[in-house]
Amino acid sequence: MRLTSLDVFRGITIAGMILVNMASIAEPDVYAPLVHASWNGCTLADLVFPFFLFIVGVAMAFSFAKYTDTKIQVAREREANVAYQGSGASVSVSSKAPAQQKSLTPPYGKIFRRALILFALGLFLNGFWNKGPWTFNFDSLRYMGVLQRISLSYLFASLIVLTLPKKATWVVAGLLLVGYWLAMMYVPVPGFGAGILDETNPGANFAAFIDRSIIPAAHLHASFKNLGDPEGLFSTIPAIVSVLLGFFTGQWIRTQPVKTRTSIGLALFGIACLIVGLAWSFVFPINKKLWTSSYVVYTTGTALLLLSACYELIEVQGIKKWGESFKILGMNAIAIFVASVLLIKVLVRTIIGTGSEAPSAYNFIYKNYFASWAGAVNGSFLFAFATLLLWFGAAWIMYRQRWFIKI
Repeated sequence: MRLTSLDVFRGITIAGMILVNMASIAEPDVYAPLVHASWNGCTLADLVFPFFLFIVGVAMAFSFAKYTDTKIQVAREREANVAYQGSGASVSVSSKAPAQQKSLTPPYGKIFRRALILFALGLFLNGFWNKGPWTFNFDSLRYMGVLQRISLSYLFASLIVLTLPKKATWVVAGLLLVGYWLAMMYVPVPGFGAGILDETNPGANFAAFIDRSIIPAAHLHASFKNLGDPEGLFSTIPAIVSVLLGFFTGQWIRTQPVKTRTSIGLALFGIACLIVGLAWSFVFPINKKLWTSSYVVYTTGTALLLLSACYELIEVQGIKKWGESFKILGMNAIAIFVASVLLIKVLVRTIIGTGSEAPSAYNFIYKNYFASWAGAVNGSFLFAFATLLLWFGAAWIMYRQRWFIKI
């Protein structure tokens, strides 16, 4: 079963990612929703990344169905056999279920390969044109990043859902969120103390401490003064839950009829998550750079609301034409994302002309062809939108040619 509404949701997310990445280069001349919150809070830009992790989880529920369903079926049959034997009746335990389980061994090799490729792509994007045109500098290569976080979150979430019973996966998700909260707020950081979540001192929090204890300073993010990383190792722990919550959503959708009540259920779950996330934020602020537990729950709630709208329109009502372009974009999401980041790096680091005042290709195009007549803020958005149309075109060509780049 393929969920068209999920493909559309993925396309909307990639479109948002392109708009945010492209427009934010012109900061401060950019619309506020397209800029990430400087620290606490959540803007439209801050929803894009967790949406993608959530989508990864929903897709997992469908792609892993034959493995997780078999696991549940075998567990139920064993419980039934035990109960039947406990009643004093004579019973022979069939070997059919274990044999079926053996024949459906989860594809751990493919999971690790996919995670490795995503991580390697992230390293490539970080190192591409690092110092000078077409150079790759390993000395200052940032180890973590967007694709690296997707890689690790997907890997660990996959292992959790494929190896643990269903109830245990929920317990693990809760423990990861609560454990991360307790560690960030109550474990003292040497030289700083406990619970310091300060924008002016980004190295004082526990996640940054763990990151710099494992990763050399030269390979951490400059925005954290090389004392931590906004996509660091420790803050990837709650990001795993972003994927797991998507997986739980996908599992639930698979058991529901294609009716409006399913859309309403998604929306109600979303509202509940928003309320919990906002309530939690009073003691653990919503913060993307720290990927706080409240941020995970809040952004999952927003994702559920958007998915419910897409599900109702496309799956229930059959109104599909509006989402066709987004579906096409979502069919090659990773390829379009990687290509768009490479284009941004080329535009930003290609210099037009000579001299210290020579503009980058980005600034040259932005100022001369957009800001010159639309104004600075409108110009940054229109430049980003024009770039998005370019990638829509590229995705359409790939779709027509049946080129689907899978990892």
